[in-house]
Amino acid sequence: MRISQRAQRIEPFYVMEMAKSAAAIAREAAGTDRPMIYLNIGEPDFTAPPLVREAAERAIRDGRTQYTQATGLPALRERISDWYAQRFGVQVPARRIVVTAGASAALQLACLALIDAGDEVLMPDPSYPCNRQFVSAAEGRAVLVPSTAAERFQLSADKVAEAWGAHTRGVLLASPSNPTGTSIHPDELRRIHAAVTERGGITLVDEIYLGLSYEETYSHSALGLSDEIISINSFSKYFNMTGWRLGWLVVPDALVDVVEQIAQHLFICPSTVSQYAALACFEAESLAEYERRRAEFRARRDWFVPQLQALGLQVPVTPDGAFYAWTDCGAACDKLFAGRSEYNSGMQTAGSWEFAFELMKRAHLAVTPGRDFGHADTARYIRFSTANSMPQLEAAVARLREVLA
Repeated sequence: MRISQRAQRIEPFYVMEMAKSAAAIAREAAGTDRPMIYLNIGEPDFTAPPLVREAAERAIRDGRTQYTQATGLPALRERISDWYAQRFGVQVPARRIVVTAGASAALQLACLALIDAGDEVLMPDPSYPCNRQFVSAAEGRAVLVPSTAAERFQLSADKVAEAWGAHTRGVLLASPSNPTGTSIHPDELRRIHAAVTERGGITLVDEIYLGLSYEETYSHSALGLSDEIISINSFSKYFNMTGWRLGWLVVPDALVDVVEQIAQHLFICPSTVSQYAALACFEAESLAEYERRRAEFRARRDWFVPQLQALGLQVPVTPDGAFYAWTDCGAACDKLFAGRSEYNSGMQTAGSWEFAFELMKRAHLAVTPGRDFGHADTARYIRFSTANSMPQLEAAVARLREVLA
C-alpha cells in the first residue's frame, strides 16, 4: 500500500514507544515489591473533581448528547471568557473563543487556517514534538532554533530575527513549556511578538500549562499583549480532564469564521457531554479544588528538584510551571556506564536514551529521554514528570539513589 509523503514526514513519537517498553517491564514486575513507577507521561494523577463528573452524568441523563455548534456551547465560551478576566485580568470576548476536541484539535485548526505548503514556523529546541508534527501535517516545516538554559530554553526576539527567512510564517511558542516547565518572560514575549508582527508573521502560543504557573512573574496570558496573538489552551492539565478531549483556541476576530468552517468539516463539534461537564470547572467549589491541586503540584516540584540536584542530576532552570523537570543526566551517564566495555572503548556513547532504559530495567522507573524534544543537545536530557503522588516521587528518588550510588 502506498503511504502518503505527508504521513512519512511524521516522525515517531518516542515517548509512546518508551511507554510500550515500560508496560512490558511493568508486566514482569507486577506483584513484586518493586512495581513500575511512571514519571514519563505528562498526565495529572488527579481526575475531574466531583462537580464536573456530576455535570457529565446529568448531561447524559437529560439527553444532552447531540451536536453543538462547531465553535462550542455559547455558555462554555462565556465561562472561559469570564475565567480569563478573573484569573488573568484579560478581556477576551467569548466570540473569539473556539472550543475544540482537545488542544490537539486547536493546534491542528490553527495550522490549517494559517500555514501553506512550504511555510516555515520557528520554535525552540527543545519543544513538544507534536507541535512540530501539526505544522508538518499542514504541509509546513518546523524550524527548530536551539535555545539554552540562559534563555530558559525559550526563543528570544534576537534569535527570531536571526532565524527569520524568506519562507518564515511565524513562531509557535509554549509558555510554560513541555518538556522544560519554563515560561517566557513577559517582556521578552512582547519583543518576540513585535519582531514577528514587524515581519508580517503570526504568533501562536501554546498555553495549556498556564493554569499551572507557580511564579507571579510568569502567571500572565500572552493574550494580554495583543488581540492578534493566537492562544491554544486545554482542559487536560490544570482542569484535570485529559481523556475528556476538550480544549479551546483564542483567535483574532478575522479568523473566527475561517476556523469555524474548517472545524465544521473536520470535527463537527467537540464532545457535547465533555462541554456540559466543563461548565462545572468554573464553579467556585471546583476552582478552589484546582487551586489546592496546583499548590500540591508546586510542593512536588519544590521537593523533587532539589532531590535530583543532590543525586547529580542537574536541573539547569527551575521549572516555573507545569509538572516537568528537564534534567541533565550527562554526569550520571558517565558514572552509570563507566564500567561498560562498549562505552569505554568508544564504540557507543551513552545518553539519555540508554539511561532511561537502564532505569526501567534496574529501578523499574519510567522516565522520558530527550530524543523526542529536539536535536540541540537533547541526548543529555531526561524529562521527569512530577504529575504523580508524593509517595511515588519519594520511592522514585530512593530507587535513583540506589542506581546512582
